[in-house]
Amino acid sequence: MSTEQDHLNELLDHLLALDSRAGMESALRALLTPGEFTEIIKRLQILRMLEAGVPQRKIAEQLGVGIATVTRGSRVLQGN
Repeated sequence: MSTEQDHLNELLDHLLALDSRAGMESALRALLTPGEFTEIIKRLQILRMLEAGVPQRKIAEQLGVGIATVTRGSRVLQGN
C-alpha cells in the first residue's frame, strides 16, 4: 500500500520533470482549484513581503488575507 510520502514523491517527481514555466503553470492549474492556486500565490507573496520587512498588518490589508494567515507565514520564516 502506498504511503503519503510515496504520493508526495510522485508529485515532486512530476513537477520536477516539467521543463518550462508554462508547463509548471499548466500542471498546477490542473492539480489545484482556482481558489487553491490563488492562495498559493498569496502565500508566496506573504513570505516575500515578510522577508522585505513589511509589517504583518499591512500585508494582510494589501493582500486581503487574515492576520492569522500572515502570522503563519511569519512562523514558517522563523522555522517554527
